[in-house]
Amino acid sequence: MTAPDADIAVVGLGAWGASALWQLARRGLRVIGVDRYGPANINGSSYGESRMFRTACLEHPGLVPLAQRSRELWQQLERESGTRLLEPTGAMLIGPEDGRIVGGALRAAREHSLDIEVLDRDALHRRSPAHEALPADHIAVVEPAGGLTLPEATIRAALASARTAGAQILTDTRVTALESESAGTAVHTAAGRVLRVRQVVVTAGPWLDQLVPGLPLEVVRMPTTWFTPREPDERFTLERLPVFMREVEDGDVLWGHGTLPGRTELKLGLEDGGRHFRVVDPETLDRSVSPSDWSVLGRRLADAVPGVGQEPSRATANIYARTPDGQFLIGRPRGNPRLVVAGGCSSHGFKHATGVGEVLADLVQGKEPAFPLGFTDPDRFE
Repeated sequence: MTAPDADIAVVGLGAWGASALWQLARRGLRVIGVDRYGPANINGSSYGESRMFRTACLEHPGLVPLAQRSRELWQQLERESGTRLLEPTGAMLIGPEDGRIVGGALRAAREHSLDIEVLDRDALHRRSPAHEALPADHIAVVEPAGGLTLPEATIRAALASARTAGAQILTDTRVTALESESAGTAVHTAAGRVLRVRQVVVTAGPWLDQLVPGLPLEVVRMPTTWFTPREPDERFTLERLPVFMREVEDGDVLWGHGTLPGRTELKLGLEDGGRHFRVVDPETLDRSVSPSDWSVLGRRLADAVPGVGQEPSRATANIYARTPDGQFLIGRPRGNPRLVVAGGCSSHGFKHATGVGEVLADLVQGKEPAFPLGFTDPDRFE
C-alpha cells in the first residue's frame, strides 16, 4: 500500500457519520469524510427539521447510557458551534402501563433511575389537552429532560467542527467499493478516484449493505408530514403539546410535537411496526407523496388529536434502514479488522447520533466503549 491519504475514511455523513467525523478529527486523527450528496441533504434518513430526544429508551434499556452521553455531546457541540441544537421541551410517552411504549419507558427508567413523572389519564389531558379520546387505562410517562433535536443544524455543526479540527470532507462523491489491501483499505469512488486509508467507518444509512454486503437490513419508506390546525389554538403549541409517542389502536403509534416558535405547523407521524410502510430500493425511491401515504395517519388523528384535520399541509418521503430485531448494527463485522459499521437506525437512531459518533471513534482506536453495546453486534444474526 502506498502512503495513505488519511488514517480513517468515514463513508456517509448523515447524523451518525458526521458525528464520527467530528469525534475522530478532534482526537487528532487524519480523517476524510465522504458523502454521495451534500451536507444535511434530504436523500437519507437525517432530515426533517426536528427529531425526538429522550433517554427513556423503550426500545432497549441498554440504550439509556448512550442517550445520556449523546445529550452531553450535543451540549458540547452547541458550545463549539454557538448553535442551539437540542430543545428541552420534555417528552411524553403515552399508552397502557403494560404496553410497548409506556412499559418499555418504565423499564428503562427503573433500570437507570431516570427522572420521570407518571400522569394518569385526567392529569395527562389537563397538561396536554390536544390529546383526546384517551382510553381509561392510558397513562403518560413524562421525561422532563426530553425534547427535540434539530437534524440539519446538528449535521452542519458536526461537519464544521470536524473541518476546524482538520478533517477533509468530500461531498457529491459516491463510494462504489471497499477493497482490502495489505496495509489498509482502498475506497473506490464512482469518479474513478481511489482513497487509501488504514481503516474505514461505514455509516451509509440506507446504502450500508451495498458497501458491506450480507448485513440484515431492509430500507423502509416512511412519509413525513406536517399539519396546520384548523384554527389557532394554544393546545397545539410546543409548550402544551411537547414531543410525544402515543399508542393508539391496532398497535400503531402516533408521534410528533406542537408548533415550533414562529411556525404554524405541527409535525405528526405514525410508527406502524412495518405494516403500512413499503420496503424500497433507495436507488429507485419515489419521493412523491399522495393521500395513500397519510390515510391511516389521518384516521388516527381524527380521534386522537382532533382539530388538525386529516390531510397534511406539507409532506415528503423519508427512508431508513431497519434490522429484524429493531436494534442497531454497531461494530466490526467478523473477518473485517479494518472496517467499522454503524447502521440499522430502525427509526429511533437520531437521538443517539453524537454518542454513536464517540463509540465509533473508540472502536477505531481499539478502545472499549464506555457502556456495553453487545446487543448491537452486527454478527448477532448469524
